[in-house]
Amino acid sequence: MSEQTETNERAETQGVGEPSTQWREYQGASTGTDIECKGWRQEAALRMLNNNLDPDVGENPEDLVVYGGTGRAARSWDAYDAILAELRELDDDETLLVQSGKPVGRFTTHERAPRVLIANSNLVGKWDDWEHFHELEAKGLIMYGQMTAGSWAYIGTQGIIQGTYETLAALADEHFAGDLRGKIVATGGLGGMGGAQPLSVTMNHGVCIAAEVDESRIDRRIETGYCIEKTDDLDEAIENAKAAAEAGEPYSVGVHINAADMLEGMLDRDFVPDVITDQTSAHDELEGYYPSGYTVEEANQLRDENPENYVEESLDTMARHVQGILDIQDTGAIAFEYGNNIRGQVKDHREMEHAFDFPGFVPAYIRPLFCQGKGPFRWAALSGNSDDIHRTDEAVVELFPEKEQLHRWIDLAQEQVEFQGLPSRVCWLGYDTDDDGLTERARFALRINELVAEGEIEAPVVVTRDHLDAGSVASPNRETEAMRDGSDAIADWPILNALLNCAAGADIVSVHDGGGVGIGNALHTNNHVVLDGSDLAAEKARRVFTTDPGMGVIRHADAGYDVALEQADKSNVRIPMRDSE
Repeated sequence: MSEQTETNERAETQGVGEPSTQWREYQGASTGTDIECKGWRQEAALRMLNNNLDPDVGENPEDLVVYGGTGRAARSWDAYDAILAELRELDDDETLLVQSGKPVGRFTTHERAPRVLIANSNLVGKWDDWEHFHELEAKGLIMYGQMTAGSWAYIGTQGIIQGTYETLAALADEHFAGDLRGKIVATGGLGGMGGAQPLSVTMNHGVCIAAEVDESRIDRRIETGYCIEKTDDLDEAIENAKAAAEAGEPYSVGVHINAADMLEGMLDRDFVPDVITDQTSAHDELEGYYPSGYTVEEANQLRDENPENYVEESLDTMARHVQGILDIQDTGAIAFEYGNNIRGQVKDHREMEHAFDFPGFVPAYIRPLFCQGKGPFRWAALSGNSDDIHRTDEAVVELFPEKEQLHRWIDLAQEQVEFQGLPSRVCWLGYDTDDDGLTERARFALRINELVAEGEIEAPVVVTRDHLDAGSVASPNRETEAMRDGSDAIADWPILNALLNCAAGADIVSVHDGGGVGIGNALHTNNHVVLDGSDLAAEKARRVFTTDPGMGVIRHADAGYDVALEQADKSNVRIPMRDSE
């Protein structure tokens, strides 16, 4: 049986149908200045959807899967075709509604309203679990949108790279005097999110050993420059990593092995890395994580023939995986979970009460940035011209001459981060306001809009972000873990974020359940703003890039974080009950 036949049969069993003829023709986003929609806002949505499904960007676009095992851009290929048709006909005063990857309505609104509103994977609390989700998915009523998959904002591994870089830089500042030189980081997972880990480690001058059971993922990271070497031999990986660390040289190696097996192998060899973490797709024990003892092909067969047994074996492997992290931590390594909910999985399903004896990365390293409204501001050049992104690189450096770490990031990104699909970039920008009251994000977005208007950038630029952001998510085992006031699970905040960004005029607004931690474990939102050089785009940018990071400031100020309260005072963010005292 051919590989394509296997792909099509698997797609049929998952209810997505055979790949669209249109998708085969596109093979990624259209580029250039000619558009097939009635306006650039609609065109941006169409191009970003197709960019998610570019074979160089998505993990398994033939099944509509973008990343994270099951994170889809559309519910089915019929739904994909229908979305494209609706976007082409959508007027400048209409809004398209998309329910878990299926277009369900189109209404006249107004020019400043979002062109697309998306809701993915959301279930009522009593039914908000994987069991009910999979029942509905089997009926073709819902899909798992992850976050940037279902909101058409995924830009490949390049999208997560700076967040991983910033996390490791913060870790280095706290534990290793600001640098990972001579330090070894051991981890697992080289998929659409975890694939950023090796490059993020070497960008911080460290050494990375990354386990990945799917050899094709290692090959892909090597092809794109994210990982240096691969091996099937753990001894070889450890030997090479030690040699590089002793020489103070950056180095990364992908080991073709199950992550749990790798950690136990390290313990058997009395090898202690300096840092231990993980970014496998443990949030999904059926479609995302691989149990030990199986090749990818054998695991896929087990999943199809006996999904209940697959889940049990995955959870058994996760328990070993977490215990391995804990044991390595006990030998002296710095340990943290990188947001995949593997601790929650084994606590809930294997009664491992000590699973949370190592922290998540947000409370450990990122929360102070969230308190200042900082997060992963990202943008894509709809022209497809890499020169447009290089011009924005120049612009962000010119706007923020005092930000040395930002300058270093831009230099590293230009040298080492290969574009996937539409040329894109990510920078962590926050709320700090200038004399005109403009936030960092607003200032930069307005500058991009000016460059488009002046013709220095060939076509419009769409600005969006990751869900790892300051005020757009409630995720008790990740972004909102261990909040100071105990408000970890309160989901009012992301809902307010989405509503506020609609009011501010974002061009796409989306609300999702699950994300990288699984159904019932998070609620999060996203937005897009299309910078086409117009006065309307400037108006939208000025508002949205104040409201969006501002939600991070007020959310953390409400929880009592001094850094957020100081940021509110510094940037004149009104917090009513505090300001009225």
